[in-house]
Amino acid sequence: MFNLQKKKESSFGVVSADDDQDIEILKYKRASKQGLWFESLRLLRDIFLIVTIFTLLIVFVVQPVVVDGSSMVPELHNGERLIVSKLVYYDIKGFSLGHIERGDIVVFWFPDDPDKSYVKRIIGLPGEMVEIEDGVVYIDGRRLEEPYLNEEFNKSLPDGRSKVKPHYYFVMGDNRDNSSDSRYWGLVPEKYIYGKAFFRYWKPSNLGFIKSGDPQLLEEDIENPEEDEDEEGDDLRAEND
Repeated sequence: MFNLQKKKESSFGVVSADDDQDIEILKYKRASKQGLWFESLRLLRDIFLIVTIFTLLIVFVVQPVVVDGSSMVPELHNGERLIVSKLVYYDIKGFSLGHIERGDIVVFWFPDDPDKSYVKRIIGLPGEMVEIEDGVVYIDGRRLEEPYLNEEFNKSLPDGRSKVKPHYYFVMGDNRDNSSDSRYWGLVPEKYIYGKAFFRYWKPSNLGFIKSGDPQLLEEDIENPEEDEDEEGDDLRAEND
């Protein structure tokens, strides 16, 4: 009458109390505390790494500087903030920010007072003869084309000449009517140059990378240039004392 059949055993096998030994019992309160400590330690580690990297960058790679004065108008203006590459101090030839070229804007300790810093543009390189005639700059007798200049700020450029010694540079401001530079106090030792300006982060309206200005040496020569047998040449500042 009733079709009673024996219930089949489960295919999972026999259930035993020993099976619970491998089950992990979590205490959520303790686990949350441990997780909080772990995340805090990770945060402190990340902060330490960021501070360390930032410190190394400031010491060895880059440095913020403030433009003080108007000697680099129209390229730079008073109060602007720049980032300079300190890699030029190590003279890395294969990297544009690691060495100095003509037209670069550099920051250096003022030779007559190393407590002061100046920002100027590189005009003459080691071993070159820099000559100024009728408001035009000549390098080893070849005219230097300077597209970054504005005639409004260059109306009274004095004549003169200077031989650039090894490991020295001849620098001038772009506002040459109002710039204290190599024309008046001489050359800048290579070891005094501690930064090459490459980025302007303030003011926001002028935010961006700073270019070298792309000065070019033309084939036009000075008429009948006199050879200077003295290694140091006639110092330009002698005509401005």
